[in-house]
Amino acid sequence: MHPRSHGQSAITERSGLLFGADYNPEQWPEESWPEDIRLMQQAGINLVTLGVFSWARLQPTEGTWDFGWLDRILALLDEGNIKVCLATPTASPPPWLGHRYPSTLPTDAAGTTLWYGSRNQFSPSSAVYRSAARQVTAALAERYGQHPAVVMWHVGNELGQISYDDETAAAFRTWLLRRYGSLEHLNSAWGTTFWSQGYSTWEEILPPRTAPYLHNPTQVLDFKRFTSESLLRLFTAERDIIRQYSPAVPVTTNLMGFFRGADYFSFAGETDLVGNNWYTDPGQPQTWELGALTHDLCRGLAGGTPWLLMESAASAVNWRPHNSAKEPGALRVDSFSALARGSDGICFFQFRQSAFGAERFHSAVVPLAGEDTRVFREVAELGSQLQDLRLLAGTPAPSRIAVLFDWNSWWAAEAPDCPTDRLGVLDQLQAYYRPLLRRGLSVEVVHPSTPLDRFDLVLVPSLFLFTEDHAGALASWVRRGGTAVVGPFTGVADSNGHLRQGRFPSVLASMLGVSGEEWRPLAEGIGLDFVAPPDGVTADVPAGLQAIVWSEDLRLDGPGASAAATFASGALAGKPAVVRNSHGSGTAWYAGCDLPGPALGHIVGEALAAARISSPVAGLLPDDVELATRGGHHFLLNHSAEPRTVTLAEQSVDVLTGDACGPRLTLEPYGARVLKDSLAPLENGN
Repeated sequence: MHPRSHGQSAITERSGLLFGADYNPEQWPEESWPEDIRLMQQAGINLVTLGVFSWARLQPTEGTWDFGWLDRILALLDEGNIKVCLATPTASPPPWLGHRYPSTLPTDAAGTTLWYGSRNQFSPSSAVYRSAARQVTAALAERYGQHPAVVMWHVGNELGQISYDDETAAAFRTWLLRRYGSLEHLNSAWGTTFWSQGYSTWEEILPPRTAPYLHNPTQVLDFKRFTSESLLRLFTAERDIIRQYSPAVPVTTNLMGFFRGADYFSFAGETDLVGNNWYTDPGQPQTWELGALTHDLCRGLAGGTPWLLMESAASAVNWRPHNSAKEPGALRVDSFSALARGSDGICFFQFRQSAFGAERFHSAVVPLAGEDTRVFREVAELGSQLQDLRLLAGTPAPSRIAVLFDWNSWWAAEAPDCPTDRLGVLDQLQAYYRPLLRRGLSVEVVHPSTPLDRFDLVLVPSLFLFTEDHAGALASWVRRGGTAVVGPFTGVADSNGHLRQGRFPSVLASMLGVSGEEWRPLAEGIGLDFVAPPDGVTADVPAGLQAIVWSEDLRLDGPGASAAATFASGALAGKPAVVRNSHGSGTAWYAGCDLPGPALGHIVGEALAAARISSPVAGLLPDDVELATRGGHHFLLNHSAEPRTVTLAEQSVDVLTGDACGPRLTLEPYGARVLKDSLAPLENGN
């Protein structure tokens, strides 16, 4: 069992699936608290996150404390049988800290101080801030570490602050000294002979502050690594204090999915359970696909064990330029998507909609209009249905498919000196994920160092930075019988971001049976001709498909290599666009271009067949329909405002209603069905 699963299972064994919200009682009159608890009970809420932004209330001035209000609300929640995820309030220091100690305040890359009056107004490297954060954490942990209502600890909030101040610069130099040991090694790793950037003393080295032109890409990459580690040190410092007083209670923090600012693979190994925030954008209907991918990332971060959705929106958010409300039913399908992909609960920000402050227009479980509202009724209905599904708590949602992803590679691949800004890493991940989503197949998004033996198919959509060790492990796994699909611009750079010499991708050349001499971003689309695979089956790909953004000048370089597709026109006409290679007992594909959806779906389909992975879907699911399976329950979710029809090979039973379903099943707009085990393959409806 993955070690972090113990903490969460201790909670869910008592409570079943967690259902909750951020609760900020300090924003409301104390006489309203009993009514809040009544509404929580009515909605089926069994967990609240408390105290996230309460530092100024807990410590109104330096050296003074006020715990009375927190004592009282914890007692009320405990009496109401509502458990608490108690937060350290260190994401938003009180004004007195920044006023008295300006060194705690962050600066941007241009040297501008970012002042209090918002949140996140701290520099992660500030010794004064870190001391104050430890102090408030210790005060909370000592007082509440054994409180019967506290079943989880929540460190900070959405850790992601960055600063370029002088104290950060000194900490960055210390980090670099530990990493490289000498200026000679640093100058070599950073390639400082370019543009006369050689450093003669450590004091000359700075964060990548605002500069006349492009920064040294390795300097930027190392500063991102340093910043991520600095944020992680904030988490572990508070976690370790909490564990002194509350050793049996799990400690986590709320991650933010595919957030560029921190390497969550390093965070995941330090938490007792993986917690994540996800906010679907109702104004962008396809964001449910990114949501599914994000949930599969969370399961990968958790080592295949359950995780927790710590924040989501009941309806609209407040921080996008245009904040659309969720349509009726969308709250449930969004929540079920997370549940089906491994979350052991659904939590919202926040419980009661704020009347003041910068998030007053953010939706909540209890809107300004109160309980007699669509949103509250939908939340309460979801709470009831989660009770019906409570046996899913702690169950895995296994997958035989892995997607390799690495924050270091993401940072390096999107440097401004790269050949294009139109081959985005996250765009590539979504493109390679979509054919699996349309077939009802889930994945685990994992780090390249993850042992691959439990997987049968590995997708590598974009790993610009690919170490020799990780590439060698993948090649060895394919040689032993694995199946891999590798996307363009992969294996190009080493861990310093230096481009490898010779033909690319050298670290994967033997596995892929291909090598290239030139990257060719496209000024206009270039046609693709697909070749029948070796088994003689006609390549079922529509005519007229084009690569739009990217192409590579490739040649076949192995006895087992063959072109699965060639370029149809231009300077690369007749040359391989997609290569299929037999490598030992396994098979690998390499795409030397950005593949349009039907073409990528075809290649992924071939790879699934080679890996002997069958889809629960005969054909493809209808547009905007999601199918995910967990604990013998098959979640069919319609993310569309239109009805969608699927055809079951046999009848099943909807566990939420007890009704027989199928064989022909229509999902109403934003409808959901949870079908019992033994679901036979589905067919696409009309």
